[in-house]
Amino acid sequence: MFSYYGSKSKVVDLYPSPKFGKIIEPFAGSARYSLKYFDREVILVDKYPVIVDLWKWLQQASESDILGLPDLEIGDDIRNFDLCDGAKLLIGFCINGGSVTPKNIVCEFQNWNKDKRRIAKELHKIRHWKIVLGSYSDIENTEATWFIDPPYQFGGEHYKMSATDLDFQKLGEWCQSRNGQVIVCENTKANWLPFYAMRKMKGAYDTTTEAIWSNYRHDFQAVQSSMFEPRHLTPREPDLKLRA
Repeated sequence: MFSYYGSKSKVVDLYPSPKFGKIIEPFAGSARYSLKYFDREVILVDKYPVIVDLWKWLQQASESDILGLPDLEIGDDIRNFDLCDGAKLLIGFCINGGSVTPKNIVCEFQNWNKDKRRIAKELHKIRHWKIVLGSYSDIENTEATWFIDPPYQFGGEHYKMSATDLDFQKLGEWCQSRNGQVIVCENTKANWLPFYAMRKMKGAYDTTTEAIWSNYRHDFQAVQSSMFEPRHLTPREPDLKLRA
């Protein structure tokens, strides 16, 4: 719905579809996976108050609230407009794509005037969602599709809540202990789970290869490509009840 660093907008269609009626995103960000499957029961959790505040504001905003926000031109400074805090956050992320913090000056590569019309039409998707400020480790271990997209082990230093704040061994154990379907996002530099390569991506800072780990079998376990070698299951993985 809004731009954010590490958003899965370009690769969301590559991930397995949810096998459960409930989706939990413990590192919510811009929640592209939940937006794709918005009609499920959705729980967003994030430790970054700015993200939670923005989602909660969007959840209660009306279409007219969004459409009534000012049109902007390249170089405009949103601090010159009379806007509520939620609107400032929304516009601040949209006017400077791929940022970890909301900005004030409209970037030449963004089109806020088009974005706000799209956002207004999508508001109905998030009315029923539960949005929580908190840590991944505090979430009840309930049966669900867990879409886990944390700051990356290598390359996640740009997040507001950075990779340096995470114990990846602990996070890996936590991911493997979830009930239901677990989908974990990373890149192929990571080593805290046996990830499989998906697709090369050019990001704001460098080019990496997106990767996936799941406790259900997925298409990328069968892929053979000259671009990269799939990283295969470790001996411990049969204990994760991998499904066919």
